[in-house]
Amino acid sequence: MVKGNWQKEISEAITSVDELLNILDLQTSIAGDQLMFAPEFKLLVPRAYVSRMQKGNPQDPLLLQVLPRVLEACNVEGFSVDPLAERAVSPVPGLLHKYYGRVLITMAASCALNCRFCFRRHFPYAQNIIDENTCMGILAYIANDKTITEVILSGGEPLLISDAKFNTFINALEKIEHVKILRIHSRMPIVVSARITEELLCSLRKSRLQIVVVVHCNHANELVSAVTESIDKLRAAKVSVLNQSVLLRGINDNADALIALSYKLFNSGILPYYLHMLDKVQGAAHFAVSDTLARRLLAEVQSKLPGYLVPQLVREVPRATSKTRL
Repeated sequence: MVKGNWQKEISEAITSVDELLNILDLQTSIAGDQLMFAPEFKLLVPRAYVSRMQKGNPQDPLLLQVLPRVLEACNVEGFSVDPLAERAVSPVPGLLHKYYGRVLITMAASCALNCRFCFRRHFPYAQNIIDENTCMGILAYIANDKTITEVILSGGEPLLISDAKFNTFINALEKIEHVKILRIHSRMPIVVSARITEELLCSLRKSRLQIVVVVHCNHANELVSAVTESIDKLRAAKVSVLNQSVLLRGINDNADALIALSYKLFNSGILPYYLHMLDKVQGAAHFAVSDTLARRLLAEVQSKLPGYLVPQLVREVPRATSKTRL
């Protein structure tokens, strides 16, 4: 199979800590004993994303999202490999049924960019592979529960599957009459904007389902012109585009950064939706922000932004029936 531009970008992504530091002129700025050079959850970052990082800045907010550090090896009380108890809400492989009226499908086992704070970094994807048999089981489960009106595609990265596979799946989903909404949680429009192909847009445009794409952007520096172009294409296909961020220590844990993010999202055609508290996954405790600081930041953001640009500050609590607002 001939690779498209987006597939080529992913195949050429950086997987070496040394190479990343060399590109950013950081060989001598970060001590080697602070870094994890062979992490189990590997470094993976496309070069286009790296080009948005500031050379010579070890505190660059995009770099800190992807750079493996020895802090990940620290076992911190209250942090676990399954922080949301997702294994208990998987009635069939590849599907999670946490909330009334909607289900989530883990369409892919990998991403285009490995975020160090990923709450599914320990998820048992090998037990949840989406193949033909698994897909049939998922569709049967959805068809047999008429309370399900919304299907959420997540992962990993759901848009890592090919356009052909995506089109086949969406066609099958459309045959289930009680399903009305398809929501796609994806970093791809932000990280590898070329993934928003005409074939994908055609599948979205012609669907009878109401399509929602929730992008994951944590800092205004991620929003470059290529991102805006991909969002424009989605909106032209009558797709609603929202954003969810994670509140991260050292990256966006100040009001100025959050305000700049909301404005730049809106300028790019994206509506702020959720600002998540960190899920307590083992290996990510160094990103955690306290509830006290989070509430103070939200109050300051609310005092300076119109309501439609203020994301909901939430956390996910295992076995709760919805997100929990702070």
